[in-house]
Order: sequence, then structure tokens, then C-alpha cells
Amino acid sequence: MNICILSGSARENNNTIRVAKAIQQHLSAHTVSLIDFEAYDIPLINQGGISTDNMSAFQQSLYDAMHEAHLVFLISPEYNWSTTPEILNFLHRFGDKPFAGVFNEKVFALVGVSTGKGGKTPALNLTSILNKIISFLNLSSVVSPKIFESHYTKEVLDENGLSRGNSAYDKGLHDFIAYSLHVAERWKK
Repeated sequence: MNICILSGSARENNNTIRVAKAIQQHLSAHTVSLIDFEAYDIPLINQGGISTDNMSAFQQSLYDAMHEAHLVFLISPEYNWSTTPEILNFLHRFGDKPFAGVFNEKVFALVGVSTGKGGKTPALNLTSILNKIISFLNLSSVVSPKIFESHYTKEVLDENGLSRGNSAYDKGLHDFIAYSLHVAERWKK
């Protein structure tokens, strides 16, 4: 199965990439593309357009990875009680007819990341936005109902996404990934 992991924080040394790497390690039996938003360069609406014929290296890798994926893990830090401006702008810019293929025939699995106890709000906000894109563009995709909240991320994962030994966190992440794969396998049939 082709899987795309979107690490949606543009900050250097962010916690989101830790979670992305942890998920990637669980998926060694699959073809996985990890897109790190630290290289993000999608212009805002008033900064010019983007087109499928003239994309930057980051935009092209994002487009290709999502287009090929059956399952997309979208990971967002909790940013002012929502998701990041980069993710919102990406969804606004790519959530249009020329880019509809990157949202079609997919299962979206959502993760919210926090330095403390939190992460639910960005995942819930993204559920709403992705469902709107799927509905508006009349696509055949699904947003998985199970979300994962990565609490106290630095305390449970190192910078390479390796577990620091919190068994409850490890089990929760494992169960979330297994559930997401199960939904994607059923959806793909």
C-alpha cells in the first residue's frame, strides 16, 4: 500500500516530525513518503497562483506523494487552538479542482500533536475541512473517525521518532496505525 505522511509544522526541530518518524517506523512493509513541512513554500492567495505545470520541488513532492497514496496521515501541531497556517493554506490552495486527484480515493488519518496534554482540536478542525473538500469536489474518499492525540510528545518520542518507553503512548500509537491501515485496506478493495 502507498502511504503518505504529512508532517505539518514548518518550525525547525518541531515535535510533529517526531510523530511522523514514529509512524513511518511502523510502516516498513509499505511504500511510504514522508513530507516535512519545514520545506514548505506554498504561496498565500495574494502571493500568486500555483499550477500543476509549474510547481516548486516541495509542491511537486507533496503533490506526487499524495496522488500516489491510498492512506494519508496528516499530522498537525496544536497551534493557537487550531492547526498551523501552513496546513490551512495548503488545504485552501490544493483543495480545488486542478488538484482534486490528491484528495480522491484516499483515507485520511489525522494526528494532533501537543507539548502538553492536547492535540484533539487540530485533528477535529482538519476532519471538518477535509470532509468539506471531499464533498465540494464530489470525491470518493473518507476521513477516518479515529484520531490520535500525541500528548507530551518530547517526553515520549526522541528526535528520531523512537519511543522513550511510555507503554500507554506506544500502545495508543500502534492501535491508531493498525486501525488506519485496516480502514485503508477495506477502502482500497
